[in-house]
Amino acid sequence: MKFHISEPLKKDSPVPLYYQVERALIKWISQNLKPGDLLPSEKELCEAFQVSRIVVRQALGNLVNRGLIQRQRGIGTIVIQPKINEHLVSKLTGFYADMKSQGLNPKTKLLSSEIIRADDFLAYYLNLLAGEKVMRVHRLRYVNDDPILTVTTYIPCKICPKLLEKDLENRSLYEILEQEYKIRLIWGERVIEAVAADLQDAKLLNVEKGSPLFFLRSITYTENNIPVEYYEAKHRADRTRFITRLFKTTYPDSEEINNVFNSELRLTRFFNKDFESTT
Repeated sequence: MKFHISEPLKKDSPVPLYYQVERALIKWISQNLKPGDLLPSEKELCEAFQVSRIVVRQALGNLVNRGLIQRQRGIGTIVIQPKINEHLVSKLTGFYADMKSQGLNPKTKLLSSEIIRADDFLAYYLNLLAGEKVMRVHRLRYVNDDPILTVTTYIPCKICPKLLEKDLENRSLYEILEQEYKIRLIWGERVIEAVAADLQDAKLLNVEKGSPLFFLRSITYTENNIPVEYYEAKHRADRTRFITRLFKTTYPDSEEINNVFNSELRLTRFFNKDFESTT
């Protein structure tokens, strides 16, 4: 599709030219192109916008950083699937609510659910005795019909009896815990690392074996720092990026927040000890 600009750049504006080019390209891509389509060459963009190659390259570089386009040697600049934002420091809203807040359409497929006995790792993570009953829920999660992540969740049976009878495909797990079991989720800890997709991952997530994945381990706590959920999730690295926020401050008037920061971190207590996946 031939590129054209709907209105000329405002060269006397205090808004930098590269930013005006960037915004015009974002608008044109969203209205006319789809993932895999080629963008015009730098030369064509320079002619269309009547700007220098330096301006065009800065605009394209910003779009690369945004995760909207990708430069491929010998092919050109192509449109790619935008990455989904997830937050390492955020409210405990859960995946469903987080995706909805971004205007995306999440969907969940329940792969399996069962009751198992806690091994030493699960017992430690969930503050149980080895052998206690734990519910294991394995789900595949989609965004706009694309498989994005698999997640295996473990919850003690004594905390949420009959949880496996609930609708775990069309309802948020956190919503069920809070509304039906009156469990108030307070805080969570997460560890993230890179892993390669195995055959099962590749099949479920529609990627090649060996593709990079983000592997998350997380524990969620209720009042009095009681762990109520442990999960392991594998996210497609080509479709996900994680955002965090850092604060240089304290909250001396908030006893609850102070308790969180002073709490034992089960996932990172033994930093040099290799805790294997329970799956």
